[in-house]
Amino acid sequence: MVRELPVITLRGLNRALLHRQLLLERSERSVTDAVEHLVGMQAQEPQAPYYGLWSRLQDFAPADLGDLLTDAKVVRAPLHRATIHLVTAADHARVEPVLRDLLHRRFGSSQFRGVLTGLDLDKFDAVARELLAERPRTRSELGRCLAEHWSGRNAESLGYAVTYLLPVVQLPPRGVWGRSGQAVWATAEQWLGRVGDDADLTGFVRRYLAAFGPATVKDIQLWSGLTRLRDVVRGMDLRVLRDEQGRELFDVPDGPLPDPDTPAPVRFLPEFDNLLLGHDDRTRVISDEDYRRGIVIGGKPTLLVDGFVHGTWRFSEGLDVQVFRPLTAAQREEVLAEGARLLAFASVRGEVRITT
Repeated sequence: MVRELPVITLRGLNRALLHRQLLLERSERSVTDAVEHLVGMQAQEPQAPYYGLWSRLQDFAPADLGDLLTDAKVVRAPLHRATIHLVTAADHARVEPVLRDLLHRRFGSSQFRGVLTGLDLDKFDAVARELLAERPRTRSELGRCLAEHWSGRNAESLGYAVTYLLPVVQLPPRGVWGRSGQAVWATAEQWLGRVGDDADLTGFVRRYLAAFGPATVKDIQLWSGLTRLRDVVRGMDLRVLRDEQGRELFDVPDGPLPDPDTPAPVRFLPEFDNLLLGHDDRTRVISDEDYRRGIVIGGKPTLLVDGFVHGTWRFSEGLDVQVFRPLTAAQREEVLAEGARLLAFASVRGEVRITT
């Protein structure tokens, strides 16, 4: 007899995700603990993690993260989906080995791949490491220097090859609140003192489920950029559920599943927040109608009301909030109050303005 799997509703998935993403109530976790719990934070927009952590942690201040970046306790590096993510130094050694082959494959399918045709890859690796050992360099500078060794090769493509094929990180001041700078690269070994060797794929998947589950195999693959994970997931000791469409969802056995009617506070999230990029099926946090507005792919900061994307926001002599549907009186007051706190956090003067 086939055992009937428990069904979890859309709101149940929403509340589980918000809880695990520290968005049902602000957490007392430290910055490093939160970043590790989330298995890294999307950081292609350098300031985005600050707003993501402010929405998740109690009493978070920009210096709490900026100092960690400067002290090499956390780092920005190409990881999940070959995009820039913020991880702790310890987690870089755990996560990068799992994603190393992904980064190599992504370069092999990129517009820059032809630059390495016929090249001695061991020599390329050695020369690139030697250049970075001399000093940290921008991608453009790397490309120019490498083109001196391999004349006739496109310098831009050579620079990109380094940042896909070597374990590298971006150095501050880029990513430090209130400061700016070009993306300057060093090897992880130079900046962090080590490079990971052990690719613990099942541990990586388990951590994803603890922070994003319950989830389908496609969800895990979309979030990470990895492929062919079905057999890996099925071989793990996991809780199995179904959603309302009958899809099979996997979860850590002790993953919290809050009551679907648990109140969800208003939250302001940055562009490309983890919440929006963690699943193949994003309807647990944004409707298909709102997804078609292009705000996820387009990278617009989003407003959550009752746990779901309800609008977008931006700073413009204050805070402009555009909502997609009318708010109740209580929701409007909550948006205004949370928006005022956001203005204070960002040290931006002005008022909160809500438009439809």
